[in-house]
Amino acid sequence: MDDTDWWTTLGPAAVADLAGVWVPVGVPGYAGEAKHRRQELLDGRFGEDGWRIGHVVRGRIVTPAQAMIEYEAAYDRFLRDRPALVRFLVTTCGNVYDDQVSNVFDADYDQPHTAMNHYQDISVRRVVAALVDDPDWPDVLDTPHETVDLVDLGSGLVHRVPRARGFAGGHLLQIRDPLSPGYVLNPAVVPVHDPALITSLPGRGEWYHVEGCGHLSVEAFWQMSKVIEVRYDRWLALGAGRSAPLEGL
Repeated sequence: MDDTDWWTTLGPAAVADLAGVWVPVGVPGYAGEAKHRRQELLDGRFGEDGWRIGHVVRGRIVTPAQAMIEYEAAYDRFLRDRPALVRFLVTTCGNVYDDQVSNVFDADYDQPHTAMNHYQDISVRRVVAALVDDPDWPDVLDTPHETVDLVDLGSGLVHRVPRARGFAGGHLLQIRDPLSPGYVLNPAVVPVHDPALITSLPGRGEWYHVEGCGHLSVEAFWQMSKVIEVRYDRWLALGAGRSAPLEGL
């Protein structure tokens, strides 16, 4: 018995307990277009049921869905503090998107079907839809459920897409890099709403650290709070590989 196989000598009850324990093994950062490659790598290393993504929120590791409540709350605060921006959105725009116009068809933050995740457009749509029902925002009116022709403010192309609730305009707004018309709503620009969620890792510099609010942004919260959790029995089975569990990510 040594430090790579000690757990194999234990009884089945102890091994079963270890299988019910999850351990954070690293902070993976931004995935982008590497989303599916990362999933395949981790599936092969730990098994499909042997790893998961968690987020550290106020000292607890929670699910992405729970962390997303904070992400959307940052957009809610940002937009409610900027009535002129809301007025622009609901009078000029009919919908918003991130990297692909097809993003307008997604209403769920869980996106296994996409090449890369897109959250900011969904948050903006959800916040504006909530303002429709808020009596403090009488100028944000309900809109019919309809498919319309919208002119992309960036490309000038016309796309036939659904109108988002509360968006009464005739244009499509991309929320992405600094050259996109909707950069003001980029998650690196939107501050995280709660100081308790601010995170930083000295020496690490991904794109969201050098744009907008830097480490104070909701994007920085999302990426820097993200951890890979692994079932402890699968972690132990790595043996010497435990020294670099996320190698190749």
